[in-house]
Amino acid sequence: MTAASPERIGPNSEVVRDWLADYVYETMRTDSLEQVVSRLDSAIVAKVPELSDRDVRRDLAASTRAHARTTLSGITSDTFEYVLPEEAHAFARTIARRGFDLRVLLRTYHAGLDAVIDYMTDAIEERPAPQEIERAVMLRMFDRATKWVNMSVELLTDTYMEERERVLRAALNRRTETIRALLAGDDIDADQASVRLGYRLNQRHLAFVLWTDEGESGSGDGEVIGLLERVAAKVAAEVGAGRVLTAASGASGMWAWAGLDDSEPGHGRIEQGAADIGALERIGDLVDAPVRVAFGAPAGQIAGFRQSHREAVAARQVAERGPVRAHRVIDYREVEIAYLAGADDAAMRGLIGRELRALSGRDANSARLRATLHAYLKSHRSPEATAKLLGVHKNTVRYRIQRIEELLGRPIEQRSLPLELALACLAVYGVDVLPDRPEAR
Repeated sequence: MTAASPERIGPNSEVVRDWLADYVYETMRTDSLEQVVSRLDSAIVAKVPELSDRDVRRDLAASTRAHARTTLSGITSDTFEYVLPEEAHAFARTIARRGFDLRVLLRTYHAGLDAVIDYMTDAIEERPAPQEIERAVMLRMFDRATKWVNMSVELLTDTYMEERERVLRAALNRRTETIRALLAGDDIDADQASVRLGYRLNQRHLAFVLWTDEGESGSGDGEVIGLLERVAAKVAAEVGAGRVLTAASGASGMWAWAGLDDSEPGHGRIEQGAADIGALERIGDLVDAPVRVAFGAPAGQIAGFRQSHREAVAARQVAERGPVRAHRVIDYREVEIAYLAGADDAAMRGLIGRELRALSGRDANSARLRATLHAYLKSHRSPEATAKLLGVHKNTVRYRIQRIEELLGRPIEQRSLPLELALACLAVYGVDVLPDRPEAR
């Protein structure tokens, strides 16, 4: 019997399904699937920059992941059964709640289809199908991807319109649009905006953002938003705020502002920001898993409304990157230096390697010497204060400082500020930012 020619093998042939079954098995492994999701989302955000916000992108990733699992699991079946995952509906609702036009949702799926086709083309090149079935494999994959996207757009348009209509009917829409205008720096009347928000803008504000741990957001986005609302109210009460303003930033995220009216008793509890140790501890007692909170610093008027929010968002970025992610509550001023230095990752790593030199090893002794140096610099170079902070004898501190200077090849005072910056970054981001090999003296 002669081998079948490419023309005789169709997209529904058994040999095509067998090849696709092997392909799906490899792709559905967690590490492979996450790489696909990351690639598709990056391509989508590049074409739809409105989705670059952290909470929106998180919802996009959940939707893409769910789409991928559903389509891949059914690609070998002869019947095309379409069941839209709930994560896709949640993403469409997020687009509506954030005040984006329907065109943003449509552009997202059109960009997604382009990204899927590019990915499938590369996948065939990297894992070539036998020549006699390659065309049939491509036809089947393209046909399923196109049908899936077209049907998704059709159904999700209804989801978007229903949510958008609900939002438009409620005061939530006016509040969301006003907040967006304030954060964008639009020229807006403070008194009129205050009425729309039910929140006074001509006061001091403490902005904070709330979100949930990845993968622990609960069974429904409405349920999560309700949880975050309750935590925000508790936090506002703890800091002595007269009023709290909240706005959902995604299916599992929220922005909040606590109004610190100088005329109201208790506002001084947070005058220095959440960085006050006592305030952080009290608020930490109110925040249980899976919720996390990041604070900006208090600031006044509309400019302060924006500034404090930017700082809270920055603190969240730091919290999700380094060892501080173990903390449920984080304040911007505790991580400000690390945030600013970490804006350029390569430059920060260069600073750490250059300044710490032989101290940048990953062994226990290097870690102990770095901790001693950091405490020494924070204690204004006092061996006694450092010893008290570390719980060791002052002579131990003196010996370690001597050893540190030997490893650095210079006196600490010669480069004390860059050293402190490097150690602050390392304390926030962890040993992952250490160079692979310590620099020689």
